[in-house]
Amino acid sequence: MTSKAYMIQVRPISILVMFFIVSMSFAQDPEFKFGEVDKPLILDNPDLVIWHVKAMRPNGKIYHVKAIDKDGNIHPVKAIQDSEQTQLLGVKAFVDGKELPIKLIVKEDDRYYPLKAIDKEGNLINIKALTDKNEILDVKGVSKTGNIVHIRAIRNDSVFYNLVAISPQGRTNMVKGIKMTKEEVETVINGVKVFAHVKALAKQ
Repeated sequence: MTSKAYMIQVRPISILVMFFIVSMSFAQDPEFKFGEVDKPLILDNPDLVIWHVKAMRPNGKIYHVKAIDKDGNIHPVKAIQDSEQTQLLGVKAFVDGKELPIKLIVKEDDRYYPLKAIDKEGNLINIKALTDKNEILDVKGVSKTGNIVHIRAIRNDSVFYNLVAISPQGRTNMVKGIKMTKEEVETVINGVKVFAHVKALAKQ
């Protein structure tokens, strides 16, 4: 195993520590409470439970994950719970009142698989992590284990942040790509070649 591969693996004990830190942060930090910015989204979707999506390191550093359109406008990215089950949740971007699918797309010449929202015209909307220093980090699928694609926010191609979904009660799921077939192109959505679906999975 190369040093690069080692850096993007998260050991089980690190995952446990990370989930503990997320839960404590949620309970203590007001930025994890649903505030004014989330009210329209919640009011427009009364039958859904909305989960935050964040990028984080095991040391507790946590950043927002957002959709950023071509004009630089920032839109929510959320995991969606539409029933009592929380093992497998969809992850969506909410752009101009529309709920858009988020997928890992075929990477073409890219090193990693880009994470994008796809609108009905087939336009791609970037999914990025926003740091407390106003940095914008790429979010991509960086490695694959079986049918699971590990999604990370990336800083300087050397520091990787896990993606997590956080419920209003502080429960946490990991945001991952899921391959349903062995083909490079999983499906085509509005003309866009998709490599993997994106879900928030309960920790095993």
